[in-house]
Amino acid sequence: MSAVDVLLPARAVFHPVVDLGTGTVVAVETHAGPPAASGPPLRVDPAAEDVRRAVEAARATADLGTPLPLQFGLRAETLTHGDAFLGELHHGLGETGRRPQEFIICVAGGFPPAQRPTVAAALSGLRRAGYLVGLAGLGAGHAPLDLLVDGASYLLKLDPELARRSLTEPRRSALVASLVELAHRLGTHVLAPGLATQDQVVHLRELGVRLVQGPALAPPEWRPGMPITVPVAAREDPAPPDPGLGLGPRVSEFTLPAVTLPHTATAQEVLTALNAETGITSVVLVDERQRPRSTVDRTRFLLRLSGAYGHALHAHRPAARLADPPRPVPRTVPAVAALRAAGREDERVYDDLVVVDEVGRCLGIVRVADLIRGLSP
Repeated sequence: MSAVDVLLPARAVFHPVVDLGTGTVVAVETHAGPPAASGPPLRVDPAAEDVRRAVEAARATADLGTPLPLQFGLRAETLTHGDAFLGELHHGLGETGRRPQEFIICVAGGFPPAQRPTVAAALSGLRRAGYLVGLAGLGAGHAPLDLLVDGASYLLKLDPELARRSLTEPRRSALVASLVELAHRLGTHVLAPGLATQDQVVHLRELGVRLVQGPALAPPEWRPGMPITVPVAAREDPAPPDPGLGLGPRVSEFTLPAVTLPHTATAQEVLTALNAETGITSVVLVDERQRPRSTVDRTRFLLRLSGAYGHALHAHRPAARLADPPRPVPRTVPAVAALRAAGREDERVYDDLVVVDEVGRCLGIVRVADLIRGLSP
């Protein structure tokens, strides 16, 4: 056991974010512990401590070398402290070597009316910087519903107790189902955390939740790269919820966090990322503005490197030589339109699509197989 392995339990804990559609880990949630005691307890500024824990959690995860996006939480009250605190957060996260689109920031806590403009402005600022922003505690914590629209949230995280109790309490189950339907109509994801039993996982999946966390999926000592347990439903999945009138669900409903690297990355760096997590199907190579420049398909890339002299020829040269042009789709387009666009390229029909925001930045990927399953009658 290395020194890092010994220190990590005291520095941070990790929880996989599991995609039930593929049974793979698509992101890592990380929490840092309190600072080591060195004398009498001091009065700690809550906002400063919030930022410290976020940066420390990101640094601890960087020691593990996982390429998966990192998820962490912030208090809504911290966002009201202005640009100085957010600048400190941005600087600390940048020192880990990761770009903003590799972080999912889940904001939790109350949203008093007087602080609403300040919080909304801070959320918009985080989004403009490229971070993926979510709201936590949905269904129990106070969050104005129109803030879900103003914030253009990437992720809506249910209250853990609400998620667990929905299995045995029909009224709570109905509430979760309505929140899932709302999220789908807004073009965002729902994450159910804290699931303790396999029955809870199966039930949330039946309600339309795709992203889950909790002890039912991984033990407390889990680290990136370790296996997870994904329960299998004992009966067939129900038909997908009726998307209503119009062109059906948007592509954003099927978007998963992307694994990204700079467009200057070498083939060896891409290979390291792919070897770190078997569930990674592609790597998106982005420029300094987080716009996709090319995509590396896992299967074709590994085939080229496994051929005669493949590693020797390519490992230390730019991975872009073995990449393909990205297939970008706006987050607002109907999923059926994205599926049709994927079908126009016979040789790459099953390659991942890259979902982009209004200024062309990478928001994630969509797997074509997910679109086919989601749109099948």
